[in-house]
Amino acid sequence: MPTYQYRCTECGHELEALQKMSDDALKTCPKCGKDALERVISAEGGFMLKGSGFYGTDYAKKSSSCGDSSSSGSSCSTGTCPFAK
Repeated sequence: MPTYQYRCTECGHELEALQKMSDDALKTCPKCGKDALERVISAEGGFMLKGSGFYGTDYAKKSSSCGDSSSSGSSCSTGTCPFAK
């Protein structure tokens, strides 16, 4: 569910509300009690990644033979390892 920001045009009170997209917009200010709330377009993003992120979980793991001298025919042993940072 998205978080919507509201501002009262009468008293200037600002608040956030967690609502379904299908819910009606709030109208009554909880501070002054007037029907003067307007939905504010936020500059903040509503999308946040937490934890180890996509890079660590979505890409293939390094090959266990990377850098191993026994894999003489691989590009890793020639110094052009695609996994080198």
